[in-house]
Amino acid sequence: MVERARMTNPTVIDHVTCLGCGCACDDIGVVVRDGRIVDTRNTCQLGLSWFGDGQVTTACRAGDRDVALREAIRLAATSLHEAQRPLVYLTTALSCESQRAAVAVADVAGARLDSITSATVAEFVLASQERGWASATFGEVRNRADVVVFWGVDIEGRYPRFPSRYAPGPVGTQVPHGRASRTVIAVDVGDARATADADEHVAVAPADELATLTAIESLVRSPAAAPPHSEPTGASWVTAREILPRLLAARYLAIVYDAEPDDRASRTPARFHALASLAQTLNQRTRCAGIALRAGGNRPGADSVLVAQTGYPFAVDFARGHPRYDPHSASALALLRRADADVVLIVGDPSLVPRDIAQALADVRCVLIGPGASGSPLGASRVVIDTGIDGVHVGGTALRADDVPVPLRMSVPGPPSAAAVVTAVATAVLQLQRGA
Repeated sequence: MVERARMTNPTVIDHVTCLGCGCACDDIGVVVRDGRIVDTRNTCQLGLSWFGDGQVTTACRAGDRDVALREAIRLAATSLHEAQRPLVYLTTALSCESQRAAVAVADVAGARLDSITSATVAEFVLASQERGWASATFGEVRNRADVVVFWGVDIEGRYPRFPSRYAPGPVGTQVPHGRASRTVIAVDVGDARATADADEHVAVAPADELATLTAIESLVRSPAAAPPHSEPTGASWVTAREILPRLLAARYLAIVYDAEPDDRASRTPARFHALASLAQTLNQRTRCAGIALRAGGNRPGADSVLVAQTGYPFAVDFARGHPRYDPHSASALALLRRADADVVLIVGDPSLVPRDIAQALADVRCVLIGPGASGSPLGASRVVIDTGIDGVHVGGTALRADDVPVPLRMSVPGPPSAAAVVTAVATAVLQLQRGA
């Protein structure tokens, strides 16, 4: 009779932060048994995918052969040191500590530095730089917003717990009855549906989105009714007049939209300028916050870390020994398309590299450092080092989509952290430079 292996009692790790989306919910309970995640509490489907069972590959390879971690770090450093035009590219599943280490290695190597931001939310970031923005934390929206506008954002599909944790569901200090104290307006832009739980649905054609936002802002600036014969006409003005009274009646208005790409409808990137401008203008009449949501894996953290370390959020060039910024021609995709990078260090989850960039990397020498690196087909003549997932196997810090820092807790043991490996590569590059 074969004796069954004894299983240890499960351990519950509370207050774990999930990076499945930009909401970064920090009330997750992770149930661990025998070094494996067997259950998670308070998670949505995105959270279940983020944590999985906590098992990842552990490998270090150079080409087709397995090597020791120290040797892989040496080979990675040598590739960066010998490169004429190195590029450091950040994907996701990285803590702020790992992102800081990647900035350091780009600085040391005199490399270009870019992140997934340039291929996803560059238009939103540029609009924020040019116009500024009137925003708020999720906590302030939860406690104060009595009118919430979901503008073409797939809130249930992409940010499932936002309605229950922040708005419109929870009770707040200024909204004592939770959902009953709030008015919810869903603006559906073409096929980009917002939310089913709304008091009012407004349909906007994608071609009219920018005009509608501009019309609303114009009416906010000039609220006095115009003579009937001079009133502007058209679908955008009809929609603007329909929605305006609800907006101006708010004590605290939150306009929630998605900064990430959404292929449900063909929409102009100029909407980010219009949304930022509208939120600022509404503050002349009431209190308004524009809430831009981000996808998971600590993407806002990369932008903040790069700004703190270099002054710029993406597309940074250290080739002259100091950071320079060119968001258009120095992005990773632009560099790769004109064959202006001979070695690329990819830090983070390589499976989330955008398709266009992955195709452009086909014939470029790559060094991959991140979770699941050994299973990635990216690049040629690769050095790959598997690491743990920050927030699952490694602690640290991440930023929510509202730029509030949240702690990351380790749930299960795993491979070395990306921060430790990338820091070791930076040190090895320095040693090679001093030796040379």
